[in-house]
Amino acid sequence: MTTYRIGVIPGDGIGREVVPEGLRVLEAVAARFGFDISARHFDWSCETYKATGRMMPDDGLERLRDFDALYLGAVGFPGVPDHVSAWGLLIPIRRAFEQYVNLRPVRLMPGVTPAVRERAEPIDFWVVRENSEGEYSQIGGRQNAGTEHEIVVQQSIFTRRATDRIMRYAFELARRSGKLHVTSATKSNGLFHSMPFWDERFAAIRAEYPDVRADQDHIDILTARFVMTPERFGVVVASNLFGDILSDLGPGVTGTIGIAPSGNINPERTYPSLFEPVHGSAPDIAGRGIANPIGQIWSAAMMLEHLGQVEAGQMIVKTIEKVLGSADTPRTPDLGGRATTRELGDAIVQALPN
Repeated sequence: MTTYRIGVIPGDGIGREVVPEGLRVLEAVAARFGFDISARHFDWSCETYKATGRMMPDDGLERLRDFDALYLGAVGFPGVPDHVSAWGLLIPIRRAFEQYVNLRPVRLMPGVTPAVRERAEPIDFWVVRENSEGEYSQIGGRQNAGTEHEIVVQQSIFTRRATDRIMRYAFELARRSGKLHVTSATKSNGLFHSMPFWDERFAAIRAEYPDVRADQDHIDILTARFVMTPERFGVVVASNLFGDILSDLGPGVTGTIGIAPSGNINPERTYPSLFEPVHGSAPDIAGRGIANPIGQIWSAAMMLEHLGQVEAGQMIVKTIEKVLGSADTPRTPDLGGRATTRELGDAIVQALPN
């Protein structure tokens, strides 16, 4: 029997509530397909930071290095600044393990009402976000802090290596998925150096894929088109900041970010990839047992597909669609119901095919 070693970090807030539901679905699917999940938990969180001054121990990355994949609940909670929690745990994992692809599906699921208007056309596309550099940089600083002459400098970093590889990933995904359409998010009419460079590299990479339709939009009109005509997209590739914004906007347009998954992927599989829901720690509802676990469960499906258990991952996604499309499904408050996290998790486990 194949055993997959999974490093589990429930993290903060509702992460501690939805991760157990994701693991229950993982174990149920594993039993049906004849493989095993060996999960090891790491209690690293904002509470850890308050107690020790660090989000994870000094050897945290070494402890995670040999897992087949990593499964994260959420990072961040009031009392710890967001830049401390993110740069103390999630971003070091992404960078140390070369998880340069942040992959997020945007799909209008059965039984979910889109936020803007009813649609006859399906919404089903991918946001591919560059996950290792760009606008998310530690290069910069402050001078004359606390005075009227205070200066803040924040540098963005774009390398040809990282830019080319994320664009090639987007075009390869367009081919694999059959969507054959890649849109680049840019802002070359405002950012003088970085985005013209991004556009130049997009033009060079698109020439390698003559069978894939390609276009580009400035980020401002692109956000409008996400809302007005989301059905037009196949794969959207964007820098770290633009991709972060777009990959929340997309699920928002489809009705709820509570069901949206994501993967932080090392395509070469040199290091473990990390899978997490989009919704974050949601401190406003943490501890109430009403968080929607579907984003965490769908992230588990993405993890299985990455590990080569494609049929198992697809079973999870089809079961989510079945449960959401049923009028009798218990629904958490974000979906207009009164169900608990556990009740919705139970519904998905029970709906899995035998």
